[in-house]
Amino acid sequence: MGDGYLTDMTESELKKDLENGTMDASTKGRIPSLSEDELRHLYEIFSNPSRFVSVEPGNEIILSFDGGTHKIYRLGVNTGRIHNFQLMERAIGADTMETGHLDYCFKAAKTLIFEEQQELEQALLVTMLPIFYGAMPNLGVYSQPDGPFPNPAELLPQGKIKEARAAQEEAVEMAVRDMVSVATSLYEVGADGINFDTTGAAGDPDFLAALRATRILKEKYPEMCVELGMSSEFVLGMHGELEFEGVRLAGLYPQDQMKVAEKAGVTIFGPAINSVTNKSCAWNVARAVTFVKPCVERGRLPIHANMGMGVGGTPVAEYPPADAVSRASKAMVEITRLDGL
Repeated sequence: MGDGYLTDMTESELKKDLENGTMDASTKGRIPSLSEDELRHLYEIFSNPSRFVSVEPGNEIILSFDGGTHKIYRLGVNTGRIHNFQLMERAIGADTMETGHLDYCFKAAKTLIFEEQQELEQALLVTMLPIFYGAMPNLGVYSQPDGPFPNPAELLPQGKIKEARAAQEEAVEMAVRDMVSVATSLYEVGADGINFDTTGAAGDPDFLAALRATRILKEKYPEMCVELGMSSEFVLGMHGELEFEGVRLAGLYPQDQMKVAEKAGVTIFGPAINSVTNKSCAWNVARAVTFVKPCVERGRLPIHANMGMGVGGTPVAEYPPADAVSRASKAMVEITRLDGL
C-alpha cells in the first residue's frame, strides 16, 4: 500500500487499481491514460512473484540523487560526507552524487558557504563521479519567526490577502539572491551541477524563486547543469497570481511545469508524483507513470522522475520496501522511456 503496509490483492483487484490509477491522473492532468498494452505490462510487473525486479541488461538508466550523502547517515553509519562519497562511488557504484548542508536549504547554506566550498573541493579531489550541490528553495524559512518577513500562513486566515502576497513576493526576492549566491560559490569551486530540490514545496512563490534563480545562473554560466526536482504533481496557489514569462504557475501539472522549466534554462527536470497512502502501490504507480509519460513525449529536457519515500508510486516510508521501489522504477523506465531516476 501507499503507506508501506503489505496487502493481498486478487488478479481482478490489481487490474482494477491499475485502471483507476491511470484514470485519476488522466482526469486531473487532462492527459491520455495508459493504453491496454501498457496496463498489461504494469500488471506483469506487479504480478511477478520475485522479491526484486529490474530492467533487462542494457536498459539501465542514470541515477541522480537528492539528499545525497545524507542517506548514509540515516543508516546510523558514523561517517563524514567525503567518506560517503567514496562509499557511494566505489561500493555502491552510484552514477552521480550530491552534497548539501544537513539543513538542506540555501538560506542555511549561505551562512556556512566557506565550509561547504572546502568540503566540496576535497570531495572532488578524491572521487571521479559527477558531484552536484543540492538544497531546497524552502521559502518557509524566510517567514517569521525564522525569517525576516511576515508569515503568510498567519496572514491568510486573517483575510489579509494583499499582505500575505506581499510577504511572499519579498521572500522570493531574497530566496533568489541566496540561491544564486550559493550556487555560484559552489560552481566556481568545481561542482558539476546544482540541484534545486523539492521545488514548489511552499507553492507558486517557491517555484518562481527556483525558475528565476535558474535563469540568472544560466545567463551567467550557460554550461552549468541545473537539475530542478519538484515537490508535487500540482503547484499549490499559495499566492495565486505569480507568473513566469506570462504563464500562471498556480495549478500547473508536470507536463506544464516542465515547459516553464525549459524556458528558464533548466538542464534536467524531475517531476514528482505524490503517493496516496490509502491506495495500493499498483494504483500509485499507474498514476505516476501516466503523469510522467507526457513529460518525456512533449519536452526536450532529460527527465529524472523523483522516486522513493512517497513519490513516484513508492510508499510513504523512511525506508521504502525494495519490492515496491523496484517495481515502480521498472515501470517508470519501461513505460515512460525517461532518461533517469
